Amino acid sequence: MKVIGKIEKKGFGFGVWTLVTDDNTTYELKDCPPELEQEGIKVEIEGKIREDVMTMAMIGKVLEVQSHEIL
Repeated sequence: MKVIGKIEKKGFGFGVWTLVTDDNTTYELKDCPPELEQEGIKVEIEGKIREDVMTMAMIGKVLEVQSHEIL
């Protein structure tokens, strides 16, 4: 699936990197590349929803990043 949104750091402790879409859907990013670890950048991410993964943050569905483009 392809999703467009802005990168945000959310959560407690060290936090987690997320993608927030224009309709406020939040995806927790799995295998987030270092170049995406920038608050507020707009990106298109191609990835896969991982139903088999649980996280401590439990912020939203887990989106495994397979490719990306900074817009």
